Amino acid sequence: MPSLQCHFCGAPVTVGEPVPRDSECESCRRDLRCCINCRHYDTRYNNSCRETMADPVEDKDRRNFCEYFSFSPEPRAAADQHSGRQADARSKLERMFKDRVASDSGAAGKLDSVMGRPGQAGDRSAEARAKLDALFGKPKPRNDPEAEG
Repeated sequence: MPSLQCHFCGAPVTVGEPVPRDSECESCRRDLRCCINCRHYDTRYNNSCRETMADPVEDKDRRNFCEYFSFSPEPRAAADQHSGRQADARSKLERMFKDRVASDSGAAGKLDSVMGRPGQAGDRSAEARAKLDALFGKPKPRNDPEAEG
């Protein structure tokens, strides 16, 4: 079984189970009985906890009264490999769709013209205003002396 480690500094923990609520790491003086050191802690779950019956805890890195606490046998860095896998998957998806967007650049230009994005296909509101002015004639201001004559 791997030795227990502090989630902040990685120092070995000499406190045994059950971990007292007021225990602190001898190296960095951070709380040991906190969500981040618990074996149930997982950010992919609701309230970052795999234990469904546990009450929500606001500060995951501070001591709490959770009755389901059990010190995690693996260091937090090893437990956070899920986020590394997630980043790898995200980068693969971005590369895949980046290639797709580059090949569909003609379609993107059509979409810009339909959506009226400025700078891409021109300002559609100014275009529409110009067409309306041409169709109905530009109205003159009410206090214009030429309009009264």
